[in-house]
Amino acid sequence: MGQQLRPRNLLLAAAAGGGVFLLAGCSAETMSQWSRFGLPEAASDRAPLIGNLWVGAWIAALAVGVFVWGLIFWVMFRYRKKSPDQQPEQKQYNLPLELLYTLVPFLIIGVLFFYTVQTQNGVLAKASPQQQSELHTVNVIGQKWSWTFNYMEADNPQVGAVVHQVGTIDKIPDLYLPVNRPVRFNLTSADVIHSFYIPAFYYKLDVIPGRANSFDVTPDKIGVYSGKCAELCGTYHAAMLFTVHVVSEEDYIAYLNQLKTNGQTGEITAPAYPNTVPGVPAVQGEKK
Repeated sequence: MGQQLRPRNLLLAAAAGGGVFLLAGCSAETMSQWSRFGLPEAASDRAPLIGNLWVGAWIAALAVGVFVWGLIFWVMFRYRKKSPDQQPEQKQYNLPLELLYTLVPFLIIGVLFFYTVQTQNGVLAKASPQQQSELHTVNVIGQKWSWTFNYMEADNPQVGAVVHQVGTIDKIPDLYLPVNRPVRFNLTSADVIHSFYIPAFYYKLDVIPGRANSFDVTPDKIGVYSGKCAELCGTYHAAMLFTVHVVSEEDYIAYLNQLKTNGQTGEITAPAYPNTVPGVPAVQGEKK
């Protein structure tokens, strides 16, 4: 008979077999998502910027983690007590090591900060002058607990009006966007702080009462995606959802004209500075 496997080898074989079994049960979509460290499939021109930063940060964290774990286990086994009477060598100071574990964290933070600023500048960049003629504007209002979308297409001869779609807590609104066309979102709130988030775009931005926020993005993949509020905004926060449809330019125009036919014309605006607590006077210095 061949040599019997040791318990340690049995454990390693079992772990390897279990890993192969688990991986074999994963779909191609799941494996692809693992390669993105949990991010959904990207659907906008700004997504690669966030995706690269996210994956790079995870790789850096894993590299540091493996290095630190390796040092911990190496010290545990290399300097373990060899006999009951033996005491490990005691050292009070080690200047090279102290410099190492002081400077390396600053180096890591500096590198991550550099790439974070680069990504931030890229994500917040507005549409280029060459794209201005193709730019579509959507004024978004976050309200408890749904969304209002104003399509600012009065200057578009194919629509010729501002049209809107209003969601309610019982009716999830639809947001239609043209593929490969830059879109500017202007965000305001009718009551409390919300957060406009489309996971497939890898970007979200707070919607704050009394303050206008905006960002530009170009959807680059036709499909249907989920949108949500990413800021805990009250009792029915979980119901504050919307559905994003990235469609062709022709389908986008057809949808807006359908809203126009339905009489959903004109811009809906949020209060200039809402006081969301009935019966409570405004704080001194605030508009009443």
